[in-house]
Amino acid sequence: MSLTEPTLSPEQCRTARLARDARFDGQFFVAVKTTGIFCRPICPATPPKESNVSYLVHATQAMQLGYRPCLRCRPDAAPNSWAWRGVETTVKRAVELMDQGALQRQNLSQLSERLGVTDRHLRQLFQRFIGMSPKQYDSHRRLLLAKQLLHETQLPMVHVALASGFSSLRRFNDAFVKTLRLQPNQIRRQQQSSTVANPTLLLSYRPPFDWPRMLAFYRARAIDGLEHVDEHSYRRTFTIDGQTGWFEVCHHASKHALALTVEIDALSVLPALIQHVRRLFDLDANSSVIDHHLQQTGLATGFIAGVRLPGIWNLFEAGVRAILGQQVSVKAARNLVQQVVTELGQPLNATLANEPQLARCFPTPKAIAASDLMFLKMPESRRQCLKRLAQYFLTEPDCSPDDWLALKGIGPWTVNYAKLRGLSEPNIYLNSDLGVKNALKAQQLELIPEQLSPWGSYATFQLWSRL
Repeated sequence: MSLTEPTLSPEQCRTARLARDARFDGQFFVAVKTTGIFCRPICPATPPKESNVSYLVHATQAMQLGYRPCLRCRPDAAPNSWAWRGVETTVKRAVELMDQGALQRQNLSQLSERLGVTDRHLRQLFQRFIGMSPKQYDSHRRLLLAKQLLHETQLPMVHVALASGFSSLRRFNDAFVKTLRLQPNQIRRQQQSSTVANPTLLLSYRPPFDWPRMLAFYRARAIDGLEHVDEHSYRRTFTIDGQTGWFEVCHHASKHALALTVEIDALSVLPALIQHVRRLFDLDANSSVIDHHLQQTGLATGFIAGVRLPGIWNLFEAGVRAILGQQVSVKAARNLVQQVVTELGQPLNATLANEPQLARCFPTPKAIAASDLMFLKMPESRRQCLKRLAQYFLTEPDCSPDDWLALKGIGPWTVNYAKLRGLSEPNIYLNSDLGVKNALKAQQLELIPEQLSPWGSYATFQLWSRL
């Protein structure tokens, strides 16, 4: 699949933009030939004539063709492109890593080696599937993030440059003017910057989105000191590349967005944090497509619209939670994870510990591997299983969950749970899970996994939501 042409037909794009249908936000962009500007399909401006527009699949593609982002609808704030899911695997993974700021920490050759290809082959793949080089894509991505930071925060200009991956303010200004043909100061609604330490950004999604259900799922599993969930928000600590911090998300239903507030050691990890949060709350899912598919498979009665996949921060934490959740209730599993975090979690940096409910980060593989775990009231075999996983991550930090099957005590359910919540894979139907079995029995349902594909994960959460 190529990303140089939208998967929607021109007529579908025309209908969506004229209706300003938020369900299509981020699925395509409208390039206006007469003005040289590109917009989201929800743009509030008077719609241009059909003969004056072309439809593009991604904002970076529009920038590559010389179009400037609209200042009213702000393409920089659109949900991520749904089309990435269908693209060639290496390109998809490269895009994910670049969106997290990978090329600010390593060069293209190192990134290519990490992906198992040569840098020449990666450039060829990008040209074929996206229509530009990896460096061009990364440059456009950084400028879009910078533009969002300029619109939505009052961070000093130099902090905006660093947070969006530029090594200096001069390089940032030059790239901004050259590509967007705007001075950064023209974006600012107020000319005077402040020194606010914790910026807030809006992370958009495509409706529908069942936020109360998502929040309730996290609340039932929240770990004191690591997470805090109230009626309206979710907060947690995190570690990225050795930098610690905490974030909070609140729902803005009228804007189809989550407001992300950040307290962080180094703004350089902000791109990675944004992508983590987008995955945790499954903000790039196309719920209209998923819901329509699942309602044809036997789930129509009592169907819950807008169910998303609540993620876990990373694969290691997902593995730990999965092992501690083997054959026990949600409450019992939560209590075990709580003990691990309380005993082995790293205290939050003192300069960031200004939230009484947030005190620790999730334990590292090294901390768990070095502990005898005797504080956990569970079979010794399970303690040893947890230690084996931690030791494995010390030597194989980029491992796949499928590799864990070689570790004693880890079976298919544990691996699939980690894929479901640690990687947010969309097609993990946990038909061996006790909760899924109970939901099927209670509603006298028989589902065929092949018919649920490629959205088996969403079927799993549909069934869990009915317990």
